[in-house]
Amino acid sequence: MVTKAEPRSADRAWLLRVLVVLQSPRAVFAAIRDESKAEVEARQEPITALVWLAGMSAVLAAPAMNTLMDDPARHDAIVVAILIFLAGGIYGVAVYWVLGAVLYYACRWFGSHGTYRRARHVLGFALAPVALALVVFWPFRIAIEGRDLFRYGGSDGGHVFADAFYVFVAWAVVLLTIGVRTVHGWSRARTLAAVVTTTALSTLVLLVSSLL
Repeated sequence: MVTKAEPRSADRAWLLRVLVVLQSPRAVFAAIRDESKAEVEARQEPITALVWLAGMSAVLAAPAMNTLMDDPARHDAIVVAILIFLAGGIYGVAVYWVLGAVLYYACRWFGSHGTYRRARHVLGFALAPVALALVVFWPFRIAIEGRDLFRYGGSDGGHVFADAFYVFVAWAVVLLTIGVRTVHGWSRARTLAAVVTTTALSTLVLLVSSLL
């Protein structure tokens, strides 16, 4: 019974940390230092959920979404929701693995001896604000613009809120900074250098991939 209870307790703890990271990020990132098998397995599902939701949120912000309903085959809101769910999930997972590698190598450049897996997990929890945007920002914007959000030349009524999404992105960068510093125990200058390098390289990778 004790053997079964411990994994369940760890699972619950990491599920709670999905919310806690938005309020007390240092405690969550400090827990990521523990790379025992039980802890790693317990945080896989919460990270997958965060990455998937963050991917959906990011896909909604993509310029391609502004013409999604221009195709008659995609007039149905259910079809659009399914497309966003699938495209967002795939995009989120791809970004998680690629930008996780960028973070890993950027940190190694500044002296990290951490694993690629730990770098991915730090990134995964840092994406919590972008995932949160799917719940608190996008429903609000869709309620204002409705189908016009997904049509070329739609109403501009909700565009005044468009840049608000990047507040969540900036929040994610702040969490990433806290995560890198907490996990590695680095100085502020060293942490900022690693995060700025990661952010610059990540932006370049995303821009190049959008042009392909």
